Amino acid sequence: MGSRSVIAGRTTAGAEGEVVVLLIGMRINHFWAVHHWLPVLGAMPRMLRELVRDPGRGLLGHVLLTASPRTYYVVQYWQSKEKLYAYATSPDMFHHRAWARLNRKEREGKTRQHVGLWHETYVVPEGNYEAIYADMPAFGLAAAHGRLPLEKRGRRARDRFAHRSGAPAE
Repeated sequence: MGSRSVIAGRTTAGAEGEVVVLLIGMRINHFWAVHHWLPVLGAMPRMLRELVRDPGRGLLGHVLLTASPRTYYVVQYWQSKEKLYAYATSPDMFHHRAWARLNRKEREGKTRQHVGLWHETYVVPEGNYEAIYADMPAFGLAAAHGRLPLEKRGRRARDRFAHRSGAPAE
């Protein structure tokens, strides 16, 4: 199974410093309006492929999820908020063209509430996140930042929250 094989026991994420998490998604408001939501649904995989091909852009990892038959989203982990912003505003990247097209449709009054879009960005300072994985392949934060044996950060959540870069685990 390669890198997706199960690691026995408990591990934690090897993140150091602040963590940048972007949640981004869409909601199909009217299923019958396929010509409105299908292009939106197809845009995210295109952006992810673009980012995976160019690791210097700052995407560390991502997880595709669904909340319902209407709602799809991606959890993304980034090197920094600066790299996330640079990607979002770069005129040579697909995201910039997709948002320009959406903004143009909105100005022209051509959006009809058939598809909803959303995103939330979190910049989480060190000491304000912790993770535990039991009998899991690398997933989420651990897939983005690497994983460590649980003992490296502490067996209890409060110990993992107390971890600081460069400080030995107690």
